[in-house]
This record gives sequence, structure tokens and C-alpha cells, in this order.
Amino acid sequence: MKKGAAKNLRAFVMELVVYAVLVTSYFFLVLHLLGQWLFHLEVRHRYIYAAVAILLIAGQAVVLDTVTSLLFRFLRGRRR
Repeated sequence: MKKGAAKNLRAFVMELVVYAVLVTSYFFLVLHLLGQWLFHLEVRHRYIYAAVAILLIAGQAVVLDTVTSLLFRFLRGRRR
């Protein structure tokens, strides 16, 4: 494998691991903080629950992508 390809693969795997940890942490945080409220919302107000779930998914994507990008910018800056 070429040196550049190995470096890119290593960076991709590292980013994948960090992102997996962040997604898992986010899941348990939301489950712990909003689990009961989301359950009652699903039972009583299904359409509002659907909108809130979509907003949580979109918010997760934006926040976790931003956090991951900032983290890797910070880590790459320290290596140089």
C-alpha cells in the first residue's frame, strides 16, 4: 500500500472510531435525559413525536460532525 493511501486509511479509521464513540455517547445521553419525555410524547402526540425525532436526528448530524471536525483540526494542528 502506498504511504499516502495508508495515511488516509489510518485517518479514516481513527475518525470512524471517534465518531462511533460520540454517536454512542449522544444516544445514551438523549436516552437518559429525554427518554421518558419522548416515550410520553410518542404515546400521546405521535405527529409531534415524529417532528421532534427528525429534529434530534438532524441536530445529531450537525453537532457531531462539527465536534468531530473541530477535534480533528485540533489534533492535526498539534502534530505539525
